[in-house]
Amino acid sequence: MIGLHDDARPSADTGPKPTRVRELAAEIFSESGQLCAALGLEHRPEQAQMARTVAASLRDDKPLLFEAGTGVGKSLAYLIPGLIHATDQGRQMIVSTHTISLQEQIEQKDLPVCRKVFKASPALERYAGFRSTVLVGKSNYLCPTRLGHALADRGTLFADADYDELQRIAKWAETTRTGLRHELQPPPRPEVWDAVNADSASCSRKHCDGKKCHYQHARARLRTAQVIIVNHALLFALLNAGGARAHGAAKDARGVLFPDDFLVLDEAHTVPEVATNNFGLALSSYGVDRALKYLFNPRTKRGLLRKLGGAPAQQLVLDALDASKQFFDFIADRILTPRPIVRIREEGAADPALDGPLGALHRLLGKLADKLEDGRERDEMLEQQQRIKGLQAGITEWLTLGDKGHVYWTERSGRKQTIVTLRSAPIDVAPELRRHLFGCGTSVVCTSATLAMGGSIDPLAARIGADGARAVAVKSPFDFERNMRVYVAADVPPPSPKGAKLALDILADYIGFCTERVRGGSLVLFTSYTDMRAVAQTLEPGWRAAGRPFLIQGADLSRTELAHQMRTLGNAVLFGTDSFWTGVDVPGAALSQVIVTRLPFDPPTHPITEARCEHISAAGGNPFNELTLPDALIKFRQGIGRLIRNKTDRGVVTILDSRVLAKAYGREFLGALPTGGYERMDRGGRERVFRPFP
Repeated sequence: MIGLHDDARPSADTGPKPTRVRELAAEIFSESGQLCAALGLEHRPEQAQMARTVAASLRDDKPLLFEAGTGVGKSLAYLIPGLIHATDQGRQMIVSTHTISLQEQIEQKDLPVCRKVFKASPALERYAGFRSTVLVGKSNYLCPTRLGHALADRGTLFADADYDELQRIAKWAETTRTGLRHELQPPPRPEVWDAVNADSASCSRKHCDGKKCHYQHARARLRTAQVIIVNHALLFALLNAGGARAHGAAKDARGVLFPDDFLVLDEAHTVPEVATNNFGLALSSYGVDRALKYLFNPRTKRGLLRKLGGAPAQQLVLDALDASKQFFDFIADRILTPRPIVRIREEGAADPALDGPLGALHRLLGKLADKLEDGRERDEMLEQQQRIKGLQAGITEWLTLGDKGHVYWTERSGRKQTIVTLRSAPIDVAPELRRHLFGCGTSVVCTSATLAMGGSIDPLAARIGADGARAVAVKSPFDFERNMRVYVAADVPPPSPKGAKLALDILADYIGFCTERVRGGSLVLFTSYTDMRAVAQTLEPGWRAAGRPFLIQGADLSRTELAHQMRTLGNAVLFGTDSFWTGVDVPGAALSQVIVTRLPFDPPTHPITEARCEHISAAGGNPFNELTLPDALIKFRQGIGRLIRNKTDRGVVTILDSRVLAKAYGREFLGALPTGGYERMDRGGRERVFRPFP
């Protein structure tokens, strides 16, 4: 369950006022404006243009797609006009980002700068009192009320080992100020956290003390904030759950997430992927198992139904657990044995073995709820009934391929690849985004350093349902010609099953050569975990022996921790795949080279890519030109964009994929480089060509 707040409107100014947002934005970002005069920041014409354009979009409640190259300063260019507009109009600005690092930058760095700007002028001081908050999912908060009941009901809910974990949480609860799960280290065990977090009907204003409950505090901040920072995944999950309509907005009223709000989507190049993931089905064997064992765990003999249901109810849970094991084991053994991801094209891929047990459990939970008096226990019983109903409906949809506009598949996941997940996703996400975002009558600003595909933003606009939206692009103010060198290897064989071993050997040779010739750190971007591990196995021993720090995705550290290590070590070599092509920010010499091992084409066999290619072909289009190539170009631009993060940065981009020279589409990738040219090299003469910065 995802919860926000019950009140439809924030408590803001007494009512809408005329807004001078465009005039004030033009003044603040001018050469003599507050940014330059009061704070001593340099004037950036591109930033001033963006601020004026965003202000016009907010004023007119129109959508906008704005590509702002690295160094434009886009955060301030949308935050300052947005805060002025929110204050003048008594509306809320939602800012959604894809990465934690950008959320932290906005909250800890950019918003304090905005406050200083407003305080620098008596005419702007009324805007300096803005309130902000970060919105996270309800399950991230500790609920003291549920914690108290869990401690009191320990004999019903927890075995001794779980009770030790509960006591650890209780001790942390005495000192935490936010109640957010990520503060507790090591992280709490999921099965125990499920019983004490705020993601329950038990955590509500009816049952909780508003002065003590962390989630109720967060809700109060949410109601009074002018700017709310959220991540894309939560935003689209909330939109899928109803968005503004689910929180009090009339059917024809404007608003995306809350009534009468407006939205900025930063890192908007990720919107198609994140929206696709959140507008579909994701139901795992692990999730079903946790839901059932919350009701009754046969190993510990604990659970909600130990006290309230008795033996008959417990037996229904056992029946459902047995049916779940049979159902998911069948999918694992019969469908997922040859490959970890398999598309489902026909109904009835497995027997509906879970339907009967889940239906019986759903009916029993309803009967038990009817016997309880109105209060916390009844609310929780009804909530668990809805949870079981949701599982039953999700499995039925998957088995029947219930939505003809979706593609269905199953996949293995988890560290040991033992979790089976049933998945679906919309083949065309544009109609969903048109309905949830661009058809809400309010301003939606999409911005990123990479929105254009082949020099035009129109393809992205069509993919996200923003047809007809104003599209503007401004280049980076950085001097790439002076500070970036680009080398392209001409003699690396293209990907081929027959020549895979030779190609990997040559890649390893190039990577070893290039990293030796750069004094700072190198980020090596792969498109395949298998290739990454194979090259690491070849090169890591030599780096270790030489004392060169080596970091690799998928080991012990998270992406955030790996980036931090790279910034700290100064000369590390970091191997990363998909998620490292975007959002990694390592300024200075600690990242002096980006090595692109292969052009980032999505695997054509993934069910989503395959279904979309079929959809485009059926409409008479060209899947490669309309989908595969544009996606790869944006990812490529993001990858090389990791190198130059400020005006003093300099370094090398090395491309180890000869297809940029041999294939016709290679011109598109070379044209996406921020420099005017590149230098060709091969192993015979690379010593002469590869000239690192002094």
